[in-house]
Amino acid sequence: MIPVARSFLDPQILSRLSSVPLVSRHAMQGNVSGRHASPHRGSSVEFAEYRKYVPGDDLRRLDWRAFGRTDRYYVKEFEADTNLRCCVVLDTSGSMAYASKGQMTKIEYARRIAASLAYLAAQQGDAVGLSCVAERIVQSIPPRRSAAHLKVILDTLERTEPKGETQLPAILDEIAETIRQRALIVIISDFFVDPSILKGCFEHLRFRKHDVAAFHLLDPLEMEFAFQRPVRFTDMEGGQPLFVEPTEIADRYHRALKTYLTDLHRIVLETAVDYHRVVTSETYEHPMMRFLIGRTRGRGAR
Repeated sequence: MIPVARSFLDPQILSRLSSVPLVSRHAMQGNVSGRHASPHRGSSVEFAEYRKYVPGDDLRRLDWRAFGRTDRYYVKEFEADTNLRCCVVLDTSGSMAYASKGQMTKIEYARRIAASLAYLAAQQGDAVGLSCVAERIVQSIPPRRSAAHLKVILDTLERTEPKGETQLPAILDEIAETIRQRALIVIISDFFVDPSILKGCFEHLRFRKHDVAAFHLLDPLEMEFAFQRPVRFTDMEGGQPLFVEPTEIADRYHRALKTYLTDLHRIVLETAVDYHRVVTSETYEHPMMRFLIGRTRGRGAR
């Protein structure tokens, strides 16, 4: 295992997650033979570099001469071979600071998912990048593969704080245009956006041949709306506060939430997005494991 020491990473959880490979659902250009499918037949004959063997690599690529010299397993890579590119898109808008009593904030939860994904990709020799987004792309780290690069990503996640409004649809369109090679794009957000607008963004990413996954974070109180007394609701992204009597709007709230979730579910099905709804009272290991296992079966969760 790559050594990491962060308050938001649990080594025991990482060890359990590492037992399931992170794979793409779709063909990825130039990925290493034996781990990720490629849209091309064959491979280049021009040698590029060695890298350490990880379980799941094609055994035909093992260099036995290198093993004889070093007593370690190495795999040959060629100019046409590149690993999976995993691009994590982390929503850092103001609403991600929300947490009901006794729960971690959405950004804290998202930080754990993003860091775990980055670690898993780096652990198996894949390239990983990070985009922190709110009103604009606040921070962008291109995908690379090295322990030093993983440290840069973890340092960035550690410093990230939620603020500002969300402009997620425009940013996803921008990302679709700027990430030119096929990639696994994982979006972690509370998706406070009209689902009909998200549909166009997802279609844009899929048109660019990206494998798109989404972790939709919701606080338990957002699902239950279990308020008993008059409450002053504050817009965490700059809107006007509202003072309401919860019992008078609870039924309308639940109807609106049901409609929103139903519309979003329909759209992710239509656009083939690997969608995972996550309530933040659940340990992050569970949705991560569902995500990984679903991919080994050739499909994502819905």
